[in-house]
Amino acid sequence: MRHEHDNNNFDVDLHLHTTRSDGSLTPEEVVEKALAGGLRAIALTDHDDIGVFPDIIEYAKVQGLEVLPGVELSVHFRNRDIHILGYCFDAEDQGLQDYLSIFKEERTSRARRIVDKLLEMGIAISFEEVMSTSGEGSVGRPHIARLLVEHGYVYSFNEAFDKFIGDGRPAYVQKYRLEIQQALKLIRNAGGVCSIAHPGIQLSDDDVIALVKHGAGAIEVIHPKHDQKKTRCYARIAEELDVIGTGGSDFHGGKNGSLNFGRYNVSYQVVSRLKAISGYYKTRSV
Repeated sequence: MRHEHDNNNFDVDLHLHTTRSDGSLTPEEVVEKALAGGLRAIALTDHDDIGVFPDIIEYAKVQGLEVLPGVELSVHFRNRDIHILGYCFDAEDQGLQDYLSIFKEERTSRARRIVDKLLEMGIAISFEEVMSTSGEGSVGRPHIARLLVEHGYVYSFNEAFDKFIGDGRPAYVQKYRLEIQQALKLIRNAGGVCSIAHPGIQLSDDDVIALVKHGAGAIEVIHPKHDQKKTRCYARIAEELDVIGTGGSDFHGGKNGSLNFGRYNVSYQVVSRLKAISGYYKTRSV
């Protein structure tokens, strides 16, 4: 029997990845982990992939856990790549599905070109292996990095990026880019709310304010890469701009992920606010 919750408990994690992108646990395993950790609600936010919805929502609901539709989009803003989190959208929205289908094709093409570059360097990793490692979800550089480690070409993920596949490295290939306005429009048209992901990693306060003016309805305040100073700063900006402060562990699995899991939560009030401004939820009695 699950314990009772109130809106002030910090028992919601809105940033979790699964094997649908670059996480190491399946969506079902993440749900089980959240239940074991006493969470009330979570958002699964795989990179550029929403194929797990709505099935996982029903699967979790039966067990007493609320799962919000989520996604993490890679977007282009002010000459660099940043991430935008989308929440509470209609996962069956045709415009969003069409874009993610195109993006999946582009990700696959990029992975093939990276593998070709590695082969030219004498690194024997096959494209078939990469696709097998990524499974049904979005293929990306982490899957290639994992194989580089497994085959003994590098000792760690970081070395794989630093030596071969990171930005500017010999096997790097530019990713397909979605402009910020397109990304915000995609999520909003699907009835969802956009949150600026982990702004403390690469964004200035001016960038954050500009993104809110562009239409982001939330800022990720709580994140493992945000120290107390940054957390207070983004909480203040969110309050001043009257947008929602979201947060989560950015869980991908592994040792560090397990250490962070359950330590970067927000209250259910954040979920209530997301639903209140979500066009998708407004049209349904949830």
